[in-house]
Amino acid sequence: MPENNYPKLHNATWPGIVGKGSDSEPIIAFDTMLEKTAAAEVDGVRFDGIDLGLFEPHVGIYMADADGPARLADKLRGYNLEVGSLVANIWAGSAMGTQEARDEFIEQVRQACVFGQKLRELGIREGGVIRVDSASSPEAWSADPAGNTKQIAETFRRACDVAADYGERIAAEGEICWGAMHSWKTMLETLEAVDRPNMGFQADMSHTFLYLLGYNAPEHRVLPVDFQWDDRAALDEGLKTMTAALRPWTFDFHVAQNDGTVHGTGSHDKTGRHCLATDPNGRLDIVHDAGYWMRDENGNITKAFRHICWDGCMFPNDVMYNQQTWNDILRALVNVRKAHGWYQES
Repeated sequence: MPENNYPKLHNATWPGIVGKGSDSEPIIAFDTMLEKTAAAEVDGVRFDGIDLGLFEPHVGIYMADADGPARLADKLRGYNLEVGSLVANIWAGSAMGTQEARDEFIEQVRQACVFGQKLRELGIREGGVIRVDSASSPEAWSADPAGNTKQIAETFRRACDVAADYGERIAAEGEICWGAMHSWKTMLETLEAVDRPNMGFQADMSHTFLYLLGYNAPEHRVLPVDFQWDDRAALDEGLKTMTAALRPWTFDFHVAQNDGTVHGTGSHDKTGRHCLATDPNGRLDIVHDAGYWMRDENGNITKAFRHICWDGCMFPNDVMYNQQTWNDILRALVNVRKAHGWYQES
C-alpha cells in the first residue's frame, strides 16, 4: 500500500519575522527560511510547500509591483515549493475600534486576496486560506464584551464578503492574546456571530492548548484547577471537549508543540509558547493529539486539510539556523501524516 501523500506538508515563513527585530534578535531573511525548508529531508520526504506571512521584509517586495507575484513564483519553483495559506497584514488596522482602523483591516484582507489569486493564476498555489485575528487585545475587548464581539464579527463578515469575491476563505487563528478569540468559548461565539460560509477557524496545536488552561479567561478553563500534568486521561478529555466544539469550524491546521506556558518576544504579546518538535518539556503528544483535529468524534479521518503547516515562532536564531531543527520538524509532520493522512492519486 502506498505511503500517505496527503495532507501536503508545509513550513511557515513568518517565524523568521515574528518576535524578531527591534529589541529582540535580528530578522531571518526570507531566502534563508526557504533554503532551510527546501533542504530538510526525512527518509526521502521533503516539504511540499510554505505558508506565507504577507509583510515586510519577506514578501512585501513581491506585492509592490505587477511582476512581483511572478518573481516569487519563479523563486519558489526553484526550491520545489508551493504556496498554501497567507497571513494578511491586518495589524495596521483592527477588527474593532475606529472606522479607519476597521477599513484598514479590510484593505489588508483585500490585498491578501488579490495576491493569493495571482499566485493561483501562476499555478504555484492550489489551496489555503487567508489568516486573520482581531488585532485587538483581550483587555481592550473586555471594556464592552458584547459590543466589541459584535463589532469584530461585523468586521470579519466584511472580510468574508471581500474574500468571497476571490474564492477565498477567512480563518481566524485562535490565540489567548486576541480579544474575542482568547478562549475557546469566546472564539466559538465570534465564529457563530459572523455567520458566513467562508469563515472558519485556524487551529494551532500550541495556541489552542492554552485554551485548556483558561489563561486569559479562567471562567472558560477546561482542565480542572488542580490538574496535574501526569494525568493524561484528564488531558485527553479536555482536548476532546475543546476540539469537539472547534473542529467543525476548522479548515486550516498548524502542527506545533507547547510546554504549558506562554511566551512573547519583541513586539509580540504573550501567547502559547511554540516549542521544538523534540522538546523534552513538550506537553503534547504531537502525533496522537493532532488526531483530535484531523479525525471526527468517531475516529474517522476527515480530510479537512489539504495541507498542514508547522508553526514555530520565537525560536532563538541559533536554533533556526540549525538545519537539524527543520529536519526534526519535518519528521513530526511526516509522522502526523502517516497517522492521520491519506493516499490520493496525482
